[in-house]
Amino acid sequence: MLIFFICIALLILAFKFYSPFVERQAGIDPSAKTPQARFDDGVDYVAVHPVKAYLIQFLNVAGVGPIFGPILGALYGPVALVWIVLGNIIGGAVHDYFSGVLSIKEDGKSLPEIAGHYFNIYFKGLMLIFTAMLLFFVGVVFIMSPAGLLSHLDMFEGTIMASNTFWVLVILGYYFLATLLPIDKIITKLYPAFGLLMITMTVSIGVALLINAPHLPVADDIFAYFDHGAHEALLTPNPDGLPVWPLLFVTITCGAISGFHSTQAPIMARCLTNEKYVRPVYYGAMMSEGIVACVWALAGIAAFPGGYAELKSVLDAGGPGLVVNQVATSYLGVAGGIMAIIAVAIFPITSGDTAFRSLRLTIIDAFKIPQSIRNRLLVAVPILVIAYFMTMINFSLVWRYFAFSNMLLSTSVLWLATKYLFDRGTIHWIVSLPAIIGTAVTVSYIATAGIGLGLEQSLSDPIGIATGIICLIALIFADKKRRDRAVAV
Repeated sequence: MLIFFICIALLILAFKFYSPFVERQAGIDPSAKTPQARFDDGVDYVAVHPVKAYLIQFLNVAGVGPIFGPILGALYGPVALVWIVLGNIIGGAVHDYFSGVLSIKEDGKSLPEIAGHYFNIYFKGLMLIFTAMLLFFVGVVFIMSPAGLLSHLDMFEGTIMASNTFWVLVILGYYFLATLLPIDKIITKLYPAFGLLMITMTVSIGVALLINAPHLPVADDIFAYFDHGAHEALLTPNPDGLPVWPLLFVTITCGAISGFHSTQAPIMARCLTNEKYVRPVYYGAMMSEGIVACVWALAGIAAFPGGYAELKSVLDAGGPGLVVNQVATSYLGVAGGIMAIIAVAIFPITSGDTAFRSLRLTIIDAFKIPQSIRNRLLVAVPILVIAYFMTMINFSLVWRYFAFSNMLLSTSVLWLATKYLFDRGTIHWIVSLPAIIGTAVTVSYIATAGIGLGLEQSLSDPIGIATGIICLIALIFADKKRRDRAVAV
């Protein structure tokens, strides 16, 4: 129990003391006119109250990511909590914050446009590919997972609603509307309520676990894991033979660090009425997601008396969705069961629709397409038609590509933020160090994974770590040159 409270306290303390330090490096100007004030168009540039903006950003980035990922990560044991907290403080919250800063400083533009400004057209092209690929895969994943759940509910047995295709079409129909309509027609009206529902569910589950769970992890569980040194701990596999490095870092992204979050940054950056709201909205939403992730990692570790074997059997039987259902109904009764259905069905849809909306904005920004209803249709319809056909292929394959593109984009955004701070002459290590770690993880993963090079881990790990070290050395030399130029001037 103590380790859980330590984790939550560290996240809150980081927001209280570390985030203001990060903000000072970013050059926030409360007197500057925001993109919303300069480009108010009634579609995407619409004024939103900061509390609503926080709840919308929280739900946009959360969905079921900080629920499903930590449940799967719980198979690695209490070290999952360590990764969530350290990843969130060092990487994820800073990544999300600078995603918001860069977007609001650049007229609410999407990442590829920002990358083109700070680097060059080649990096812009790469970021456009990475961003579009991730947004598309997120949208497809969040059609397939809720459709699969809803079609298997007992209440729909024997009806047309027991058909997976029926729910795919229903969800696509909703995505069509949410992608095209002005942001204040659906998203700003419904999402704050859904955000509050996720907070209520998380707090309820957390309190119930702390009171009733049979196996709460303690600090000794963590220290025992690292008894033989950090290096051996990272390479020691779980009972399935899966090593912590780099697979845990890929398994738990939302809650720790996720590139998808940066794709959502322009949505609220176009709606904030003051730059001072960037920190509570973006950093605050990511800190909140870290707390959600800690609660569900705790649920996976503590809620099953049979430990790893019982959790694994439930996952094999019905995936993370079944774990959510069992935990919620066991600890919260009927109300918990209702919230569980909402969590695993509605929450992913609230991420899928904003993924497709962000993809539309990204394409429109990249090709300078005017925001007419005709142009929005010409962009959105082909994307959703292709997405429909993508739902017919193997879900696990789509998920693997989503996981890799998620890691790749988060690392790219951290390097983009490094360039931003580099140019400002402020402390860039707050983003460059997590960028180096992200590079090592990404290279190690793609070198090992079946969708990548398929190398042995004994070879891929040194390649990834060496790549990170090379990036560190290059950055040190670049920083020295920058300082020398500043002195010369």
